[in-house]
Amino acid sequence: MTNRKNTAIMAPANSVQTVAPEKEETEMLRATDKITALYCRLSQEDERLGESLSIENQKRILQSYCKEHHFPNPVFFVDDGYSGTDFDRPGFQAMLNEIESDHVAVLLTKDLSRLGRNSTMTGMFINITFAKHDVRYIAINDNFDSANQNSVDNDFAGIRMWFNEFYARDTSRKIRAVNKAKGERGEHLTTNPPFGYLKDPENPKQWIVDEEAAKVVRHIFDLCMEGRGPMQIAKQLTEEKVLTITAYTLKSGRKALGPEPADPFRWSADSVIAILETRDYTGCTVNFKTYTNSIWDKKTRENPVENQAIFYNTQPAIIEPEVFEKVQEIRSQRHRRSKTGKSHMFSGLVFCADCKSRMYYCTTSYYEERQDHFVCSNYRSNTGSCSAHFIRAVVLEQMVWEHVKEIIWYVGHHEGHFRSIMEAGLQSESKEILRSKQKQLERDEKRIAELDRLFIRLYEDNVASRISDDRFAMMSRAYEDEQDELKAEAEVLRQEIETQEQQNQNLELFIQKVRKYADMTELTPYAAHELIKAIYVGAPDKSTGKRRQSIHICYDLIGFIPLSELMEQEMA
Repeated sequence: MTNRKNTAIMAPANSVQTVAPEKEETEMLRATDKITALYCRLSQEDERLGESLSIENQKRILQSYCKEHHFPNPVFFVDDGYSGTDFDRPGFQAMLNEIESDHVAVLLTKDLSRLGRNSTMTGMFINITFAKHDVRYIAINDNFDSANQNSVDNDFAGIRMWFNEFYARDTSRKIRAVNKAKGERGEHLTTNPPFGYLKDPENPKQWIVDEEAAKVVRHIFDLCMEGRGPMQIAKQLTEEKVLTITAYTLKSGRKALGPEPADPFRWSADSVIAILETRDYTGCTVNFKTYTNSIWDKKTRENPVENQAIFYNTQPAIIEPEVFEKVQEIRSQRHRRSKTGKSHMFSGLVFCADCKSRMYYCTTSYYEERQDHFVCSNYRSNTGSCSAHFIRAVVLEQMVWEHVKEIIWYVGHHEGHFRSIMEAGLQSESKEILRSKQKQLERDEKRIAELDRLFIRLYEDNVASRISDDRFAMMSRAYEDEQDELKAEAEVLRQEIETQEQQNQNLELFIQKVRKYADMTELTPYAAHELIKAIYVGAPDKSTGKRRQSIHICYDLIGFIPLSELMEQEMA
């Protein structure tokens, strides 16, 4: 059930509103220091039922009853916007603290449902917690009074609490059904658009771009593309005096999810991560990203991607889909910063050509920057499984930039030739692999269908007593396990086949990326991460008396580019 967190708690320690006692009650006030707790609760679902359940109406009823029966020291405890299925409510917890401190003599609610809609928990508080601390509990409209154990109304309290719980379950079921229908239609399920978007004044179901906030979102993605981590990005935004999400929302005159921050410019890494992981910035709507197990368990869990519903082109994009995917890839290759605090634009991209292990960026404050280098992690860990793959960072930068520069020049001057050669190479390279995967997928699908038929036959044999129940259970479990494995393998194969079939489209996307950097004079971290997927460094060759080293660059979307062959064919 949805909760509106707009809670006013009135307790003695917080200068609370209390009911002023009449003169004739003075003697009773002196007789005890204990308070009479007047508890009010209203959820969003209850609010829709009208004035009868409003906080003001509850207060009037409780105050009148308290005055009529001369209960001393009345104090209100209020939870406005909280579901009765959850007892972790600020007002209730404050009142419970007073009860457990033996400061409460009487507790009043309008009815049993105001205390809670979980029959087990409500019964536990009434029969155990309140009784243990000698608290008299009265639910006015339900004629329940814990001091009157012989009352017939008390006997029916358990049934009333069960109906209160049933109401909560039924309401939750209806809300879930409505949200499921909305989500499957592609409507936004979140009440507040993500930072960077606003609700369209002419159609609140649609989102429009908030340009000022969208600039911050793009800036965050750009910094990540340059190789910055969430903590580094948060630090830079703080130094640049960029308003946090909450501070910006409040400044814009809108309601924020949290209170006004003490420092409106202090960004957290969590806020940056949330922005970097929000796929909605690509212009799509992602529904069912999270779920809860039941109305009693409020813990939000991440929903697997296959259970989410994604609807494309539902609002203007702030981030290009290719950039978003590249950022997710960069974040999946997170690397630690060196002890000096320095990082390199190739960190996370460099691998050993022999053992394929990652190469670590090494630097120190004791030597010149030209001594910074990359070294194979296997060699560095002294496992003896790889040789001394080592390359200085400045040398690697120069070699990569020369290769990238030649690719940019070649595509700019011989795009048609580049496209035709790369298409032929991709097709010849992938045709045999694609055919093999398609055959394997056909075999898997055939076996899955065969297992369905075997299971049916097995079931019929069990019904006809041709095989025992134990035998049936063992064989059916084996069939189900095999089928589950085949289904998983088939899904992977389908995705790989689809990827292979996307090769030509990927080539066009790569060419478009290269065109953007036609006038680039040096390799930037952003360009490096956008164009390059991995850099493989070979072992040094000293056979000629000079140290020579080769690198192989795997470009994003299309893999390795045989630049020397392209040059030779063009010259021929």
